[in-house]
This record gives sequence, structure tokens and C-alpha cells, in this order.
Amino acid sequence: MTAAGAGRKALTLYAAGSVGMGVWVTAPGLLLLYFLTDVLGVPALLAGLTLLLPKAVDVVAHPLLGSRSDRQARRDGHRRRMMRTGLLLGLAMTAMFSVPPGLHGWAAALWVGGWFTAGNLLFAAFQVPYLTTPSDLAVGYHERTRVFMFRTALLTVGLLAAGVAAPALSSGGTRADYARMAVLLAAATAASGAVALLGVRRLTAECGFKAPAERAGHSTRADLRTALRDPDFRPLVLSYLFTGTTTHLFLAALPYVTEYVFHDGRLTALFMGLFLAPAMLSGPAWTAWSRREGNGKQRGLLTSQAAFATGSVLLLPTAALLDGAARTAATATVVMAMGVAFAGLQLFAFSMLPDAVAAAGTAEAGAYTGVWTATEATGTAIGPYLYSAVLALGGFASSTGGTHPAQSDTALTALLTGFTLLPAALMALALGLQRRCALDARR
Repeated sequence: MTAAGAGRKALTLYAAGSVGMGVWVTAPGLLLLYFLTDVLGVPALLAGLTLLLPKAVDVVAHPLLGSRSDRQARRDGHRRRMMRTGLLLGLAMTAMFSVPPGLHGWAAALWVGGWFTAGNLLFAAFQVPYLTTPSDLAVGYHERTRVFMFRTALLTVGLLAAGVAAPALSSGGTRADYARMAVLLAAATAASGAVALLGVRRLTAECGFKAPAERAGHSTRADLRTALRDPDFRPLVLSYLFTGTTTHLFLAALPYVTEYVFHDGRLTALFMGLFLAPAMLSGPAWTAWSRREGNGKQRGLLTSQAAFATGSVLLLPTAALLDGAARTAATATVVMAMGVAFAGLQLFAFSMLPDAVAAAGTAEAGAYTGVWTATEATGTAIGPYLYSAVLALGGFASSTGGTHPAQSDTALTALLTGFTLLPAALMALALGLQRRCALDARR
């Protein structure tokens, strides 16, 4: 470690930015697919494409923003300029859920997709420099984990708040309910971003800021090539692609399972609370566990992936074979265990990102983060899209707000299988890729 560790106040102010990030990740991830199919009457496959296609822009934009962030850091001595643009994210969130009354079907999908694209770009403008900050600090292996422990805790606060509040605020099922929900969450997102700007300034002042050095032949393409050729970063980021796909499929599927399997949409907020509350509390325990001799971040990430995959498999018999209160209780227990695993997935994956930058000795921390966040954005889209494709194959019938048509047995089977066995298979792929990462062995 080349500098003293950061104080708790600086870490808390910095981590506050993750509250708004958690809101943006959760509200669209949990409700947008359901909003399209069951409020706006968009067919399932078209709804999935509405969430997937905007991510094609992210794949290009995030690496570009990463390189731009590096250039700004060289010139200004900080990365906060781009983050200020991201404070406008709340406007896009509000517009995305405020669909004009006359729009239905493909026209509504076009409106939502357009504002989703704008929101993703604004989110990236904040996210890329924000997540690059730990790589800029003059700190070591365990201190980087500590920074992300605070970040994971506040991220989970945002996830939990949105995961409980968003379904509750939109429970009426009308367009007006969703619009009102978006306005309230947008305000929280903007406030958390403003606090984070203060936190980034204070954190870099306490720990020191390592500005990226200028290199000959520097370009976005060269930065991208450097990151993707890194033998340790490549399996880490590919593993996170499948991890993110799995967790966002889980979010997108949950409202369908509570509505059509449990026949009680109010359980969405309950299960989200039970999923995220343990995640919020288990971050410090995961951090302490990783510091023990013989453990480390790699082992923690592999353990978390295995636990999440196991939980996904266990959800099938609890939802399909049990009934009544026993089914709800058993599902809640499994969901809580998966929440603990989710905390490990977030903490260890993200804290290994600056480890990869440090191990490579590269100046382009922003470029690495740009590739990482592009991968994350892709996973957030692929997960809901895969679930929408499973629904479409099962013959799921879309509807407008206030009506829920009876679904066929095939549709219900697809709905449940896509929530359980498919995530387990995806997480198993993530685990297989992560085993190839040797970052901990090189530290």
C-alpha cells in the first residue's frame, strides 16, 4: 500500500453514488419487461428486443467513454467532469416510464426503447469514471476490497430501496402509477449522484490520485485491445458477463413468478427485500472472510457463483411442488441465501477490476472500466431478453394494465423454468470462466 487508507466519511460519501446506480439497475431491471408486456401490451419477444437493442449502443459507448475519461483525468487531474453529465439520468428514467396514453404495442416499445437508450448513455457517463476511481487511488490489494465493501453496501441500499419501493409504488398497475414511481426514484438518483461527486473529491484527496500517464500511439482502439488481450482480465470480464446476465434475468423474471405462479404480485416487493437485505449485511463478513489466509477474492467469487447457481436450482421444487404458506416460506429461505451469494458476486468481481489494472501495470484504467461496464450493460439486457424469449417460446400472452389473461400450461412451465434452471446454467458457465482467472495467484 502506498498511501494511508481512506476514512469512513470519505468512503461513505463516495459509496453514496451507488445508491442511485442501484435504483437505475433495479427499477428497469425488475419492472421494465413486465411494464412492456403487462401494462403496454407489447408482445414478449418485441419487449425483449426493446431492452436488448439499446445495449448495442452501450457496447460502443462505454469503451469510448472510458478512454475519454482517461484523457480528462490527464488534463484535469480528476474524472468528475463526465460524472456531472450523468446527474441528468433521472430525467430519462421519468420519461421512460411516462408513456403517452395513445401509445401501445410497437409504438410504446419505440418510446420506451428510445428513452432507455438515453438513460443508459447518461448512466454510463456517471458509471465509468465513478467505478474507475478505486483504480486511481494509491492503495493496495485489501484496501481496494475495503473501498468496494462500502460501495457494495450502499449499492445494495439502492437496490433494496428500489426493489421494495418500485413494485409497491406501481402496484396499481396503471401508467400513472409507473410514472409517479419513476419521478420519486429519479429524485433519489440525482441526489445520490451529487453526494458522490463530493465523495470522489474527498477520497482522491485522502488516498492520492494516480493520473494516467500519456502513451505514444494512444487511441480508444489500442486501449480496447490492451484490455481484451490481458490474460487475467479477459476471463474475469467474460465471467462477469454471464454473472450479470443471470442476476438480471432473476430480476426480470421475479414479477412474472409472483403474479402467475404465486398469484400475488405483492410478493415481488417481499422477495426483493428478502433477497437484498442479507446482501446489504453480508458485505463486511465476505470482506473479513477474504482476508483470511488461503481465501482471497477469487475463492470468494467462485463460492458465491456456486451458491447462486445452487439456489436457482432449489427454487424449482420449492415453487413447483409446494403450496400455500409452505411454498412462500421455502422460497423466501432460498432467496435469502441467494442474497448472501449476490453480495459476494458484487464485492469480489468489482474489487478484482482494479486488481487487474494494477497487475497489468497499464495507464488506461478508464479503458478497462469502459470494457467492464459495457459488459455489465450487455448482461443487463441479455438476461431479460433471454427470459422474454423463453416466455415467447412458451406462448405467453401479453396484456394491458389491469388485466391478466390465463396462461397456458406451456407458458407457465416456460415461465418457471426460465426463472430456475436457465439462471443455474448461466451461472455455471460464469463459474467455469472464472476458474481461469489467475489474478489472486499473481498478487
